[in-house]
Amino acid sequence: MKKSTLIITLCSVLFVLSVVFAFIPLRQALVIEPRDPTLRLAYIPMKEEAYFKIKYTHSIHLTDVVESYKILPDRKIQQYELMYEDFSIGMPSDSEDGETFVQENGKYYIKNMKRIFPSFYIRIGQVRANHRLIYHKREYPLAKIIKPGASVKIEVRKLSFVQQLKGVNILESF
Repeated sequence: MKKSTLIITLCSVLFVLSVVFAFIPLRQALVIEPRDPTLRLAYIPMKEEAYFKIKYTHSIHLTDVVESYKILPDRKIQQYELMYEDFSIGMPSDSEDGETFVQENGKYYIKNMKRIFPSFYIRIGQVRANHRLIYHKREYPLAKIIKPGASVKIEVRKLSFVQQLKGVNILESF
């Protein structure tokens, strides 16, 4: 009897620990979470000080815009560069204090940006924008994993095993 009781107790403890650890957020990720709770979140597992970009086609002048970001150790997101091809509506014509405005090969860059956000929102383009997430030089079209037109929050946070199962790992989806 003692041996069977020990085995049952050990199995029970392991089961409880497994359930508990399934819900503890442990894995840091760049999370793209739709405001609509019926849509699944998407994520890319990331370590501290990772880099990513968001590329889209500007709706008025129909040229590419690339926003470059860095993940900081405190899980905030720093925009460090902006690239665009046209001064049309909605695009800056100069840099702010401490930033550098550069023109290279017909493109405009604002470099040395130190704009820091805990999170930010974008709306996945329905017609022209074609939002793409660039990570390790590979482009991931966001409209293929998140409903076009959806408003999403982009942030860095830790996900539990269960949250990862419910979400879409962008790196494994393409």
